[in-house]
Parts: sequence; structure tokens; C-alpha cells
Amino acid sequence: MTSRFRHVALIGKYQASGARAQADARDGVMETIGTFLESQGCKVFVERSTCDEVDADAPAHPRYEALSVEEIGQRCDLGLVVGGDGTMLGIGRQLASYGIPLIGINRGRLGFITDIPLDNFQATLIPMLAGEYEEDHRSLMHAQVMRDGVSVFDALAMNDVVVNRGATSGMVELRVSVGRHFVANQRADGLIIATPTGSTAYALSAGGPLLHPAVPGWVLVPIAPHTLSNRPVLLPDADEIVIELVGGRDASANFDMQSLASLAIGDRVVVRRSDFRVRFLHPKGWSYFDTLRKKLHWNEGGS
Repeated sequence: MTSRFRHVALIGKYQASGARAQADARDGVMETIGTFLESQGCKVFVERSTCDEVDADAPAHPRYEALSVEEIGQRCDLGLVVGGDGTMLGIGRQLASYGIPLIGINRGRLGFITDIPLDNFQATLIPMLAGEYEEDHRSLMHAQVMRDGVSVFDALAMNDVVVNRGATSGMVELRVSVGRHFVANQRADGLIIATPTGSTAYALSAGGPLLHPAVPGWVLVPIAPHTLSNRPVLLPDADEIVIELVGGRDASANFDMQSLASLAIGDRVVVRRSDFRVRFLHPKGWSYFDTLRKKLHWNEGGS
């Protein structure tokens, strides 16, 4: 088969330790995948920080041109991400505005969004590169921290936006509005706004429901609420959600657990649906429920 993708960016593990990045170089994983892509007729590039994380005395990919994320967006028609779900979250947010599809190869345990095992990547990728795949679009949230009417922090999130109490403080009090409607003042350890992608992350551990990726909604999940009748709420993603910090010390807001903003009393975290979505490609026949069964160990021990 001939690949329908002509220019492919090979993207390694973001925020990996130097030791792990050097190990990746020594065991030849990226080189093996790059060679395979070339055998399928692809021109291979490497995301620049993948090279930067490797010891300069032993460059991992001297034969592949290194590109910035912006250059990948402008010059490539596929991103092949090697790592885990955190790796995919990081690059997915950055490339969403370019509309480039992403395929995830997982180096460790099966991920929710990096779902191709490393030990079987060749057999899985050959038909996918030829155009036989399932396409899966994931929504993004655009979040801002507003202080005295001015945006002091701006971020995209694929999983969730979380407002948390300080590590050594008590509960926070949060005023929650959805659309133009006041919902409630909530006292809790925090509050999670999760996309369908993020419904299997922190929101799940806090008691939230699973949302299928095709559902155009968000889930609002309180963390250890003072009033036990405060339960998770499913919301349409067309509505703007505003969380105002009314009380509590050392509170913060984090976005996909990868960026953090400190909050002051009166700050408002405003969350809207982004104009961009992330495009994932999966093997033909892929099902979201297959991933849930494998990742959450459903049916184990049953007949």
C-alpha cells in the first residue's frame, strides 16, 4: 500500500526526563518508526523538542529535519505521537488550530487516546496510512482567568479545567453560573469542568460520569462538596461556564494539569467551547467501548 500521508511529523514524549529521552534514543524506537514511515513513502520530520531532550553529544535523529510545532502545522499532514496520553494532550492542544490528524502509539500501558501498542505498530499503521481508519474529533475548552475585567491567564484544555483549594487551606467557596443563569454557591475542595475526553480522567475519580466523545457536552463535577446533594451535572458545551472565587486561600486553576494559574478572591474562571477540535485517527473498526473495556478492565472475572 502507498501512504496517503506524504509529510509525517514524529513526535516524542513531551516533558520526559533527560534520562528517559536518552533511553528512547538508545533503544532506537524513534529511529525504527521513522524508517518504517520512510518505507511507506513518507517524508519524516521530527518535532524539535524531541531532539532537544536528547544529549547533544548523541543526537537521536540526525537524518530527519527538526520542525517547531508551528512548522509542523504548516508543512505536515499527519502527526505520529509516541508516548502516553499526557504527550497527546500537550501536542493536541498546540496543533488543533491547524487541523492536522494525530495517531497515538503508546509506549507503556494502553491509553485512552494513544491506543496503538508499540509492539504491533507496523501491522496497525500500514492500512491506516493507506486511508483505512476511523476518525474521531475531540472538543477543546478555551479558558480565561478574568481579574477586574482583564484576562490575566489564557489556555486551551482538552481534558479539564479544575479550580482547587490550596494544599494547606480549607474549602473554597465558588459561585457557579452557566450561560446567563446563576447555578449555586458551592463550598468544596474544588470543581472540575471536563470534556468527554476528560470524563475518564480526574472527573471520573471524583465521581463523575463517562461521556461518549460524540456527546456535545461537558460535565461539572464538585470535588468533596460540603453539601452532599451537590452532584455532577451534564451541561451543553454551547454554554459559557463561569466560576468565581468567593472565598478560600491559595486557590488555583489548572488546565489539563499542565498549566497553572493562582487565583485571588473575585477572580472569575470563564470557560467556553473552543473553535478548534483535535482530530484523532484510530484503526479501522475501532470503538470507544473497546478502549473502555480494556482500560477500565470491564468484564474481567466474568463469564
